[in-house]
Amino acid sequence: MVVVQGLRVAPYEEALQGFKSVCKAKITRLILTEMEGKEVLGKIKALRPELILAIGMSGLLRVKSIKKIPIIYLMTLNPQSMLSEDDHITGIDMNIPQERQLQLLREALPEVKTAGLLYDPEETTYFVQRAQKAALKEGIKLIVREVHNSQEVPSEIKKLKGKIDVFWMLPDITVCSPEVIEFFLLFFLENNIPTLTFAKKYVEIGALMSIETDPFDMGKQAGEMASEVLAGKPVKDIPVVEARKEKVTINLRIVRKLGIEVNEKFIEKVKVIK
Repeated sequence: MVVVQGLRVAPYEEALQGFKSVCKAKITRLILTEMEGKEVLGKIKALRPELILAIGMSGLLRVKSIKKIPIIYLMTLNPQSMLSEDDHITGIDMNIPQERQLQLLREALPEVKTAGLLYDPEETTYFVQRAQKAALKEGIKLIVREVHNSQEVPSEIKKLKGKIDVFWMLPDITVCSPEVIEFFLLFFLENNIPTLTFAKKYVEIGALMSIETDPFDMGKQAGEMASEVLAGKPVKDIPVVEARKEKVTINLRIVRKLGIEVNEKFIEKVKVIK
């Protein structure tokens, strides 16, 4: 089989190790950033693999036009919109279910009653729909605001002041653009509003807590899928699944700065930044 990987970064390497721990197939790995313009598709066709594993969005984009070889993807955020009619492709959705995220938020901050979020309808409508259903189930009021470019973010953020107990930061490239991310994290800190995010790097610069996927376990999930495909199961019979394991990080400096109380039992079982 062939692994097509965008570049060498730690999460991708972890995912591949998880894959190898489950699937023992012989692997030829192609790193796109190291191929210096070489014909990747031609190389794959010459190898005639039984299966392709695409790690990262660039890997998936490079191989998705190949129709006669089963493809499994991972470490790829929200690829469904571009794969709607491809029944030879399946994979792991790089997303912790919104229901699970709110359960963890409630466990950390039991008093939360209202959460706010911003989103670009062209980017994360699917996530927001799931978030709304999850919030209803958890008894949390969700205030949702649309933005259509990063310039709209500051004014919409300011409108949430005094209305929310927590800001829920989605993986939306419009909302999380480099131009505005520092502004709104600082705004919420100054107004004592904790931020729930999807990546540890934001916890290090001002968010309260992150809930992100576990690359090694996602690799294991992909390895389980690959084993089924290599044993003869059609890809169309193997549905896309969400990441089943999360990594949670909380910043105790932010806890103190915000002057909030976090469930001590929750802190004991997650990774902390002191």
